[in-house]
Amino acid sequence: MPQPIPRPDGLLSLKALRQMQTEHSVLGALQVFSDGLGPIFELRLPGFKAVMLVGPEAARFVLVSQKDDFRWRSEGDPVTLLLRHGVLVEDGESHDRLRRFMNPALHKQMLKTYVDEMVQRTDEVLASWGQNSQQDMLVEMRKVALLILMGGLYRVDYSPDMQRLWASVLKTIEYISPGIWMFWPGVPRPWYTRRLKELDDYLFQIIRLRRQEKTQGSDLLSLLVKQSDMDDDLIRDQLMTMLIAGHDTSTALLSWALYLLGKHPHVLEQAREEIDRVGGKDAPSMEMVSQLHYLDHVVDEALRMYPPIHLGSRKAAVDLEFHGYTIPSGTRVMYSIYLTHRLEQYWDRPHEFIPERFDQFKPTPYTYLPFGGGARNCIGAAFAQVEVKIVLARILQRYSLELLPNPVHAHMGATLEPRPGVMMRVVKRS
Repeated sequence: MPQPIPRPDGLLSLKALRQMQTEHSVLGALQVFSDGLGPIFELRLPGFKAVMLVGPEAARFVLVSQKDDFRWRSEGDPVTLLLRHGVLVEDGESHDRLRRFMNPALHKQMLKTYVDEMVQRTDEVLASWGQNSQQDMLVEMRKVALLILMGGLYRVDYSPDMQRLWASVLKTIEYISPGIWMFWPGVPRPWYTRRLKELDDYLFQIIRLRRQEKTQGSDLLSLLVKQSDMDDDLIRDQLMTMLIAGHDTSTALLSWALYLLGKHPHVLEQAREEIDRVGGKDAPSMEMVSQLHYLDHVVDEALRMYPPIHLGSRKAAVDLEFHGYTIPSGTRVMYSIYLTHRLEQYWDRPHEFIPERFDQFKPTPYTYLPFGGGARNCIGAAFAQVEVKIVLARILQRYSLELLPNPVHAHMGATLEPRPGVMMRVVKRS
């Protein structure tokens, strides 16, 4: 007889509830469950059941060794309803085919062609800060991320439409974030319809305009339009996937990095000194950011502590065995990147922000997964890593930053965000 998968008892659940109240985040409860139950445990709530996996063995199990026994697509989930046939929610050959179409625009060799756009769009947002002001970096970095993604990957100037579509973007992210749909599948949510349609209309418009252009480039939108067997609906699905998943992860990463720099002024000062020494006042370039090794470590550590994609979710396609436990076919299986990044047996002082740990340290395989792993690792990982360094370097070149004393907690939305925001005083450097 297979042994039942561990699940929290009343005492452990009470401890988890208290931790969740202390941290103002469900992550506190998951940490308690992981500490008390080990690398596999079951979560049960009214209308919701899932198996949570933690640790490098779990990551290898889901991402590599048994990857063909899991499905990304979950019919009826809001992510699938929104992205339809986007590369993120496709399986098998359908996924592989879409990824082949999209890879050239996101290849490392293409990154240098996006750098000027990244700098220009960052400068566009910084220009609104003035000499001395208070800014919510969660909001400001979303502006930067949207402008860079649209301008770089789609070759579209999003500036004239950003304010008009701001609420639609936020509502779309809210639509796929954890909520009542997890406990009540198929629950009507008509209040999202208008905002989702606004974003759809915009994407179909830029597809139509690109088809009318006589000359097309090597950006992602142009590559997709050139595919003779891709209709507007399928192109829309890829654009929506990259727009939402791409900009929201960059928003979270940049916001957390700035929050952590503000919380640790000595790290902020060391990062600024490196940028000044390497690049001076010159606009950041690929050559420059390749020499910003300490900033690399800052970004790596921000990704370790607060990975924007903090868990992966799959459906078991067959009965599976893990650590002696049976996971029945059809079970929702989640693996926690956040908890894996904080396992004490693999990370020294895992709850502390220590960028220097990455100076000589090489993480054990599958203990560090900010962009996933295996054949389906994040398609935009290389783009995001360059983007975040360009943006942070430009901000630190131009502004002194001071974190204001407002409480921040990790919010489990579509990504892991610092809520209610990251308020900073920004003062223009002379």
